Amino acid sequence: MDDRRVAAVLSSAVAIIHPVLDILATRDPIGLKGRTFRESSADDSTLDNVIDFLAKAFDTTDFPGTAGWEKLDSDARSQWWVNRIGALNTVAVAFPGVFGILVNRLPIQDLLGFANQAMVLVAVARESGVTDRETHVELLGSVLCKRDLTSLADSVPAKKEESPKSGPFALLRGMWQIANVLRDVSGELEKRPHPRGVYRVLGAIPLVGGVAGYLGERGALSRAAKQGRKWLAAHRKAAAIGESSPAKRLRG
Repeated sequence: MDDRRVAAVLSSAVAIIHPVLDILATRDPIGLKGRTFRESSADDSTLDNVIDFLAKAFDTTDFPGTAGWEKLDSDARSQWWVNRIGALNTVAVAFPGVFGILVNRLPIQDLLGFANQAMVLVAVARESGVTDRETHVELLGSVLCKRDLTSLADSVPAKKEESPKSGPFALLRGMWQIANVLRDVSGELEKRPHPRGVYRVLGAIPLVGGVAGYLGERGALSRAAKQGRKWLAAHRKAAAIGESSPAKRLRG
């Protein structure tokens, strides 16, 4: 598959990822995020106390938009996406493993695993101050597809995709949308960071495969995030000195 086709598909995936991340970062439908900044007072009603209790519990998650989030630096925020959202998505990625080798023969786990890693990598890039679509496409191309798309990312328009809907399942719906887009580059799925060999062997065993799949995919996601941070550091350095293509230097 040529680089231009891969860049076009990744560009469409990024076009879905951005609004999903925006939903998670900005939406506060029941007001708990805003409530985390509130100080309790003696005049509070019982209802106020209950809501404050829920807000404080929510604040311990350091979710974007909460008081806890505001205390995190950029590195901690990047790691938050890996540890919290990435871990949640990994449940969906690993679930087919409970059926063992029968489902492992299908591409669904690789599709969801690729989508999960793509979403987390874009989130990490955004927390590092890198927000443009072209650079995100280059990042995904390098880390997940082992391709240098530097000369193509800015010339390939994103295919128009249906905007993800908000709500409690926006994250999973978005990941499923991304997986559907990625079907067009199914040959690239094997290039992403994968679970270690022992987890892939255990993943062929029914029931046990679900747990093994989760642990394996968590490790693979952590390695993808580490590679992403390395790529972003090289990108920032290249931008500072006027060079290009950090992907080539990282692989070289």
